[in-house]
This record gives sequence, structure tokens and C-alpha cells, in this order.
Amino acid sequence: MRKLLSTLSIIILCSAAAAAQSVSGSVKDADNKLLINATVQLLNAKDSSIAKFAVTDANGHFKFGTIKNGRYVIGASFVGYAPKYSAVFEYSGSEISVPELSLSKPTGALSNVTVTSKKPMVEVRADKTILNVEGSINAIGQDALELLRKSPGVLVDKDENISLSGKNGVQVYIDGKPSPLGGKDLSDYLKTIQSSQIESIELITNPSAKYEAAGNAGIINIKLKKNKAFGTNGSVNAGYSIGVYPKYNTGIALNNRGKKWNLFGNYNYNNNKGEQHVDIYRLQLDTLFDQHSLFSNHGESHNFKAGADYYATKVSTFGVMVTGGFSEGEGGNSSRTPIIYQPSKVINRILVAENSSTSKRDNTNYNFNYRYANAKGAELNVDADYGMFRIKSDQNQPNIYYDATGNNIQSRVSYNMLSPNNIDMYSVKADYEQNYKKGRLGFGGKFFNVKSDNNFQRFNVIGSGKIKDTLRSNGFNYKENINALYVNYNKPFKGFMIQFGVRMENTTSKGSSSGYKINNGSYVTYDSTFTKSYNDFFPSAAITFNKNPMSQFTINYSRRIDRPVYQDLNPFEFKLDEYTFQKGNTQLRPQYTNSVGFVHVYKYKLTTSINYSHVKDVFTQLIDTAERSKAFVTKKNLADQDIVSLNVSYPFQYKWYSLFFNVNAYYAHYKANFGPGRVVDLNAFATNLYAQQTFKLSKTITGELSTFFNSPTVQQGTFKSRIITGTDIGLSKVIFAGKGTVKATMTDVFHTLRFTGVSEFAGQYTRVQSHWESQQFRLNFSYRFGSNLVKAARQRKTAADEESKRVGQGGGGSIGGN
Repeated sequence: MRKLLSTLSIIILCSAAAAAQSVSGSVKDADNKLLINATVQLLNAKDSSIAKFAVTDANGHFKFGTIKNGRYVIGASFVGYAPKYSAVFEYSGSEISVPELSLSKPTGALSNVTVTSKKPMVEVRADKTILNVEGSINAIGQDALELLRKSPGVLVDKDENISLSGKNGVQVYIDGKPSPLGGKDLSDYLKTIQSSQIESIELITNPSAKYEAAGNAGIINIKLKKNKAFGTNGSVNAGYSIGVYPKYNTGIALNNRGKKWNLFGNYNYNNNKGEQHVDIYRLQLDTLFDQHSLFSNHGESHNFKAGADYYATKVSTFGVMVTGGFSEGEGGNSSRTPIIYQPSKVINRILVAENSSTSKRDNTNYNFNYRYANAKGAELNVDADYGMFRIKSDQNQPNIYYDATGNNIQSRVSYNMLSPNNIDMYSVKADYEQNYKKGRLGFGGKFFNVKSDNNFQRFNVIGSGKIKDTLRSNGFNYKENINALYVNYNKPFKGFMIQFGVRMENTTSKGSSSGYKINNGSYVTYDSTFTKSYNDFFPSAAITFNKNPMSQFTINYSRRIDRPVYQDLNPFEFKLDEYTFQKGNTQLRPQYTNSVGFVHVYKYKLTTSINYSHVKDVFTQLIDTAERSKAFVTKKNLADQDIVSLNVSYPFQYKWYSLFFNVNAYYAHYKANFGPGRVVDLNAFATNLYAQQTFKLSKTITGELSTFFNSPTVQQGTFKSRIITGTDIGLSKVIFAGKGTVKATMTDVFHTLRFTGVSEFAGQYTRVQSHWESQQFRLNFSYRFGSNLVKAARQRKTAADEESKRVGQGGGGSIGGN
């Protein structure tokens, strides 16, 4: 007992001594009101390097513990306020209380403010990775899909489907709002968003209950630029690229912010022409199809954003915003397919197709928003949205069969296909947060409704006329309604922080596929209508141990869902070419994922995460057989998928050189049994590497070298792909007293960015090879004009980002979307 009491006494004395070894203080505004969640930095007086971070609590207080002896400065910042610094003080091991720091809102022109800090190219947090696109040299001239292809842990397959850390269920958000598009429609839309429009890309691998439950691999949020700097300011940019064909883009952004109003808008134009080579080698039974295709495309896109924020009171803000894009394009596919009798290796006939198509894509989203935030920490955000997509395509598909010599025509058949598609979306959501029992309580809900109307018409072209093929035409209507409620709570304790929540979603959907079929020699109408309704609960939780700020670790859990996109549910058979069809599956079920993860952050730099996920009813794309020599592509549910992933990232900086390195490795096991000869049992191990190096060559010149590498892996459950890698190099120079920037980049320097994959399923062997216009020289010029307060606003934004980084270690995140 005496020994126990002695031990307790020592522990108490040590704890008391540790408590005494601290620096504390408080942060208020000019009206003497407490500032909650203000960012506070402990800086070394010698070189202004950061020793520690802190965030003010509900009483506006902060405290730094376990500090080395030395001379320090305290810096405090808060969004909308000018930063404030304390006088230099000496710390020698005793408790110090610094004078209160009072922040004031900026008045007048801050032309003398110089911002030396900048956001890193890549930021890694406990729940997400952020790619700051606007600061990257090698991002110029690229579209959103290209940027994702080169992002850490992201894989874009041959069909431009997106996966993250080996999981194919990725939900793509634009400015915090989920996109209703999937498959080719999504990839085509992402190609219209230029890098000059993008501020950052967030790869959110551990979303909290505040987020929608869709996306078993997580969420990719593409944040578009929005200027909130005071005064009147703007920017213009222009770019030129050359690969096989020239391409160019330009844009302008304007902003005016005063005491009561913030008006903003931007416009971007892109003109793109490119080509892609695709070779498909398909062996089915005794027939070999050796297809060689050249795809060409030329498109123009116009994207815009306009909006206004009205600061009605100190606590209330109303906002309206309109975003949209309009694009038109034309494409061609010139293909030649020798059809060979495999046993004798003799060409039977040759199929030559010169396909052409035109497309038009319009989308507009209207948003009304309201924000209330008081000094006590209560915050309410309400958003109401209406969005629409109008997609039209017109495709001509002439097919000519030649004999084995390729000189004599045996037969000819031509088709014309029209496919208009209208999508309308309505949503209302509300999120509320407040301080509760020394923690943060949040709850909210969302109503979301989407309607898709697709009218596919196929015509047989005969001479100069055409006749509608009613048996190969189809109308497909799909409606989906999702109602959601959630609650989330996080609270810091001494040495650790907890976050837990649950989300409930009710889903109701109805699809109707209608057309004609032959019954007893007569044409009769059919209507393949299906309905689905289900309720689900999606819990999430995380605990962060942060007793030692230099070595923090988080354990997290989440359950998520992926619902089938409407294109994959339509049972109608679409003709892709003479020997390939695409068919939906009305029996396709949602896939569910349970994930457990561990994240360790060392000295705010080295981040290591390990994750295990079990996916039930995972989606996979199968190339199955029909009518002996024909194949159809469809989606089905595999029995399950197990994935174990490891991700390590580290930023390094020494004087003029900086490096960000990320390695993502995962093991996946796919298993399913669809009957004799149709069994899937695959093991896959893959590694993704990403490295970005920056060289500060002078005060105005910066160099950048970025490389990514994807090892062989399994895609879509059956496709085994080979290595994909690419390297970009670029230079930037600041001109016109810091207002202008010129950037030059060479992409895919070694011309290694190409796809090769093999599939063996249902007695069919398929090998696909593809390469595109990936090697390009790109040149870009941008110029900023107007109020110098842009710089001060950027400094406050940097401080806010550091604040988010500190808070983000708890395993939760927020992009304002649920």
C-alpha cells in the first residue's frame, strides 16, 4: 500500500509539473467577443518556423504544453479577420499566460501585406487527401478526368470508370454536391471541366455521417474556384496545347465584395481535338476478331458560374448561385476487323466500319443557400437545388463486309441511332451544429429526387432514307427518391478525441423500359417495369489519440452503399457494333461496404493508413457470350470482395527543394459463381505510386516534376490490366510584379501512358490495348488584377486550411454536402 501511495504521489507531482509547463492565452475580436476555433500558432522567434498548432476552445482559450525552452511568438488568425501576433517572449519551463490577442476585421487597403506561405500541392489528413490544383504547374491544360487519372490511389480504367484504393464505388461531387451521372456520361462531363476552373480535388476516404452514404470507396469532391476577397478584383487566363492536334482554352473571373454584398462570376471556354487508338483481340469458340480502331473527337465547351452572397446581419448570410456548362462535339471511329477461323488461321471476311457521331450536352444547376452562425458556436446551413442535364447524341454506324482480300464487298448494313436523355434533380438539405457538453453536435437531413428520361431510337439506313427499327428502339424512364436523416457528435478529451454518428436513408426507385417485341408473329408492346424500396442505417465512428501531438493515431469505422446507376438497370440490348451488345440488369442490387481503418500521423508530415473493407454484392462488368460469336457487356453482382490497403505519404522540404511522395498498395480478392465455365476467383495485389517534386530555381522561377505509377491489377472483377505510368515536367515564371504567371509543361514525357488488359470469362478471351494523345506541350498565361486585398484574403484562407488540418485529425470532414 505504501508503495502504491508513493507511486500515485509521483504521478500526481509529474502531472502537476507537466500542467505548469505550458503557454496559454485567449483570442477575441474587436468587440471583445470570444472567437471559437481560431487557429493559433506557436512560432520560433528565430526563423518564424511553426513549433505547435492549437485551436481555441468554446471559451476562446488556447494552451500549448510540452514546450522546449526558447524564444517564441504567438500568432492567431480567423477567417475574415487580419492575423495578430504577440510580442517575443522567453520560455524557460514555467507556466506563461500571454496577453489577450484581439483580432480585427481589415479596413482600408492592405497593400503592404506580403504572404510568404502557400498551400502545398498535396495535403494529407486523417480522413482525406487534398490536391491543390490551382498551385500546380503540371495541371495546366488538363481536364478533371486527366487530373483524377494522375491522382494518388485513383485508377481510371479502359472504359473510364473511376476506382479508389482498389474499390470501384466512388461518388463524385462537384462543389459539395453529388453528380447524378455515372459511367460514360460522368467521364464525358468531367472532360468538360478544365483545370483552370478547379481550386482543389478532395479524395475523402473516411466520410462521416454528415455525408451521403453513397460511395463505398469514398468521395471525390471537385471544388471549383470562388473568390471571396474584399474589393473588386479578377483574373484572366489563356492556354494552348499541342499533341497530334492543337487545343486551346481561355477564361475570366470577376469578383466584387463589400460590407453587405459579394458578387462573383467566371466563364471558361475550351476547344479540344484529339485521337485514341484502340486494339481489341477477341477469341470466342472457333472465331477470332482482331479489331483495330482509331477514335477521333473535336469538341467545344462553355462553363460558367455566377452568384451573390448577401450578409444580412453579423450572423446571417443569404446566397444564390448558378453554375452550368454547354458543350458540343463530333467524333469518328474508323475500324477494321479481320474475322478469322481460328483452327486454320484463315481470314473468313473483313468488317470495315466508319462510324461518326455528334453530341450536345447542356447542364445547369440553381442553388439557394442560407447560413446562420453566432458567436456561441451555433451554425445552420440550408441549401435548395435544382439541376438539369440535357444530353443528345446522333450516331451513324455503317458496316461493310469484304471478302478475305479486302477488295470485294460481300454485304453492307448501316444504322442511325438517336439517343436524347433528360435528367432533372431536386434537393433540399439542412445541417445544424452547436457546442454540446464540451463537444460538437451536428444533425440534419436531406430530400433528393432525380428523374431520368431516355428515348433510344434505332433506324436502318437504306440508300438515302431510313426506317425506324421498332424492335431495336426503346424508351427508359427512371425515378429515384432518397430521404435521409443523420446525427453526428465529436468531443475532445484529455489525450484523445471521439467522433461517432449514424445516417438513415430511405430509397425508393422505379424504372420502366418500354418498346415493341414480336409475339406469335405480331408486334406487341412491352413494359418491363420494376420498383425497389429499402431502408438502411449507416454508422460511422472514429477515435483519435492525440496526447502526443507529434504522434497521433486514429481508428475509424464506416458502412457505405453504392446504388446502381440507371444505365445499368435498363434491360434493353443496345448495339455497340456488329458483334458487341450492351444490356442492363434489372436484378442488379446495391453493393454494401464495411470498412475499418487505422491512421497514424507523425510530426504532421508522415501519414500512414491501413484499411480493411468487405464489399457485399460488388458490381462487376462482364463480357458474356450470346449467339456463339456475339458478346454482350452487362453488370452483375459478385458474391463479395475483400480489400486490404496500405497508404503512406510524406512531404519533404529543404530550402529550394520540396517533395510529396505517396504510395498506395492493396490486396483484393474477388469471388463469384455464375454457373459452369462462369466462375470468378481472383486475387489481386497492386501498388500505386505518386511523387511530385518542386524546385524553387529563383524568386520568380519554379520547376515541377510529377510522376505516377500503377502496377498490374484487376479491374471490374475480371479484367487484368498491366502497368500504367506517366511523367510530367513543367516550369513557371512570375511576371508583372507578381500579378502574372507563365507556365509551360510537357506531359507524358516518356510516352508510357497507355492501357493493356486481358479478360478470360465464359469461354471468351479478350485483350485490349489503348493509347491516346497523352504526350502534349502546354503553355498557359494568367493575370490577376484589382484589389490587393486578394493577398490578405489568401493569407486568411491559408490559416483556415491549417485550422481544418488540425481539426481534421479527428477522422471527420465536411464539404457542406450530405
